[in-house]
Amino acid sequence: MTSSAPATAPASAPALEFSDRGPVSRAVIAHLTGAEDAGDHTTLAEEVVAASADVVRDDDVQLALFVLYASAYGSLPQLDPDREWDPALLATRRLLEAAFEGELRGKVPMPDLPEPTVDAVGRALFALAGADSGPSLSRYFAKKATEAQAQEMLIQRSAYTLREADPHSWAIPRLDGRAKAALVEIQSDEYGGGRPHRVHATLFARAMRAAGLDDTYGAYIDDLPAVTLASLNMMSMFGLNRRLVGSIVGHLAAYEMTSSIPCRLYADGLRRLGFAPDVTEYFDEHVEADAVHEQIAARDLAGSLAEDRPELLPDIMFGAAAGLTMDGWGGAHILESWSAGASSLRERTPS
Repeated sequence: MTSSAPATAPASAPALEFSDRGPVSRAVIAHLTGAEDAGDHTTLAEEVVAASADVVRDDDVQLALFVLYASAYGSLPQLDPDREWDPALLATRRLLEAAFEGELRGKVPMPDLPEPTVDAVGRALFALAGADSGPSLSRYFAKKATEAQAQEMLIQRSAYTLREADPHSWAIPRLDGRAKAALVEIQSDEYGGGRPHRVHATLFARAMRAAGLDDTYGAYIDDLPAVTLASLNMMSMFGLNRRLVGSIVGHLAAYEMTSSIPCRLYADGLRRLGFAPDVTEYFDEHVEADAVHEQIAARDLAGSLAEDRPELLPDIMFGAAAGLTMDGWGGAHILESWSAGASSLRERTPS
């Protein structure tokens, strides 16, 4: 696994706190942090994708995508905002996305398509979510996790949860009518309902600090395996591409429908380990909130979108299935590591 010092950032911004993982991520980071000799990352991307046996778990590909999406979110101030729409970077992103989406569509098991009605789509999504019978990371966590593993869990969730809800918000201007109203209702709760201290990302940042962790966005990127980055990258890809609006809606529906019970189990495990209320509050909040959101997401959002735009039904179901599958892959990695007495995080390579 290749690792080198990050490229020199603009003078006004601090250096990135993580290292590249190969030629594509190295060139993308260099380009986005102002280097003039970043190299031809589009050609490098073609070569790396062609040689990759598993794009989902390819460290170089997933870190490059993460950094490209971070430029769009503005989540890393070290990245030059003038290069967000750089044509060469967009070409590289499109190439990496095509490989990533192609692999997902080839590997994610697709359910049968329901009729494009609110009731049929809602029932199909609940059936899909209920059919997941794999090992449960949250059940393990509630009963067996150690304090170190609790910190790992928070680190593993940090890349998405410190930006919680943002990938799905890209869909708001791309929807109309019932689906738009439903999504705004869900997102309003995610962003605290007008109360800054109740924003879910803020609650999670407080949990990290109370658990003795750094809540700076990007502080633990070096620790996150490719499959963890891939989970966030999939959401970003669905959200940022207008043609995939059905997929981001389906993903959100599955996410909300499978969050309440695991959050209760995570909170139980944290209390068992003696963590303070500032750590458990984020998870306690989601026990109630997501129990309400699941009905809105499945029926009012996904169901009404399918009814109003039947052509999006296949992508709605694909987004839901992809979200559940990706969560399964990530959870399996963590459980396998912990069961073997190992860390689920990457071993850092000194820059």
